[in-house]
Amino acid sequence: MATDGHQKPDVDVVIVGAGPVGLTLANILGAQGVRTLLVDERDTLIDYPRGVGLDDESLRTFQSIGLVDRVLPHTVPNQILRFFDGNRRVLAEMAPPDARFGWPKRNGFVQPLVDAELLAGLDRFDCVEVRWSRPMTACAETADGVTVELGGDGESSTVRARYVVGCDGGRSMTRRVMGVSFDGTTSSTRWLVVDIANDPLGHPNSEVGADPERPYASISIAHGIRRFEFMIHADETDEQAEDPAFLQQMLARMVPQPDRVDVIRRRVYTHHSRIAEAFRSGRLLLAGDAAHLMPVWQGQGYNSGIRDAANLGWKLAAVVNGLADDKLLDTYDMERRKHARAMIDLSTMVGRVISPTNRRVATARDLLVRSASIVPTLKRYVLEMRFKPMPRYEHGAVVHSASHRGESPAGTLFIQPRVDTRTRQDVLLDDVLGPWFAVLCWNNNPRKILGDEAFAKWKALGARFVALRPQTQLHWTGHDDPDVVVVGDRTGGLKAWFDVHPESVVFLRPDRCIAGACIAQLSPELSASLLDALTLIPGGGDVDSGNGSVLYVPQPAPESSGAVAGPA
Repeated sequence: MATDGHQKPDVDVVIVGAGPVGLTLANILGAQGVRTLLVDERDTLIDYPRGVGLDDESLRTFQSIGLVDRVLPHTVPNQILRFFDGNRRVLAEMAPPDARFGWPKRNGFVQPLVDAELLAGLDRFDCVEVRWSRPMTACAETADGVTVELGGDGESSTVRARYVVGCDGGRSMTRRVMGVSFDGTTSSTRWLVVDIANDPLGHPNSEVGADPERPYASISIAHGIRRFEFMIHADETDEQAEDPAFLQQMLARMVPQPDRVDVIRRRVYTHHSRIAEAFRSGRLLLAGDAAHLMPVWQGQGYNSGIRDAANLGWKLAAVVNGLADDKLLDTYDMERRKHARAMIDLSTMVGRVISPTNRRVATARDLLVRSASIVPTLKRYVLEMRFKPMPRYEHGAVVHSASHRGESPAGTLFIQPRVDTRTRQDVLLDDVLGPWFAVLCWNNNPRKILGDEAFAKWKALGARFVALRPQTQLHWTGHDDPDVVVVGDRTGGLKAWFDVHPESVVFLRPDRCIAGACIAQLSPELSASLLDALTLIPGGGDVDSGNGSVLYVPQPAPESSGAVAGPA
């Protein structure tokens, strides 16, 4: 027992559910030395058909946990998505050209193989344990922790944790324990979803058929696998849909020899549009499908869950490691619920556009979409996926200036161009910044702009300081500082960003969201506001948290060599 009479926790965080969100969160926490137990009621990873689309934000998160190189072999990058009408004429096309966050916006992928890479990544961390066949049967919150009851294999055990995160899917046990509602609707329409090996079509892209006779989807997902999805009509039973003859009938519209396909996995799905009324209740939190469910049409169910993990992971690590107050966790719900709701609404709307089986309604839709595509700005809006809601936090772990402008970059994701340092060439910016906070200055030395006191506080938090310069100035040593990394603007992408934003100093959170930005002269004041708003405790990781463990202070990855380096 601890000296204060409270029971010492066995771990810092219990994650319930070893799907992609739980696995990603465990990797984030493991990298920051957080004692983590990941439990799942199944005996292995899920292998039935699920997500097929990765976006640039998810790949950036996998980059941040050092696993993107393991994930990329299972992807189809820059995948084009075409929408067809019932006569197989193109209605619209999505082929977003830019990669402002460092990765393609649309990528097909094989989820079971990517999940396996996320699981293997946990082997790097002695502080992370995975237990299969261990369902959470109950949990009870106390003033200083959570008691979690685990079942399975005819035995039970009890684990004490500081926090519990439910990544346990749409039927979440964690959500039921929290007592929060799961508001929204479930569509009455069912879909037959099938993954086929030795892709009978073979082309690298995807299509959605807005065919009133039977809407469908056809998606290339790497390694010779193709996903087909077919709407099941109301007068067709699940038993019919499971019949191989039914699948052959569906495939006959797409494949010359539908009886000669190699089915890997199949499943009947319904689409849900639901969101939990709260993502946090005390020491219990929700992420992924436990927090929100959405139709598949924008491929954002999986990616929204990865966003949850990226947003929550650094906050949990900061709190557990004594670098921030528990109140920081309130900003998780504040920031993620609104964005998840926007994704649900978009996916639901797109589904309604695609799915009409009334020919008159479908004809009117086709006419409307084709008319819109004649207008260049509208066509570009669809082609470049500008309709996709991007994170923009008005409230939460961000600080907006007093004269808050609508175009302020605070609360948005910072770009990730390729850059040079004194010792490395052509690297992605995040790989220079490291895994934690970063303070970036264009055309200035961060120490001189912040002042010694503010600089010392951010250094105590493990932040990395970066002086961004035109490429021509990369090797000029006039302002060299042992605690500042000099970055050359290899592509001009950084200057282009600062060209349109008057702010020249940017404070980045570990999830690469801009916590605050300002002109150089106001950076000491903004620094103080950020430390307060994010409830950060400089140097707090050097003390005992009261749970009997010495806290880990996260440190950015150092430069590989050279005179300039990150904080020691």
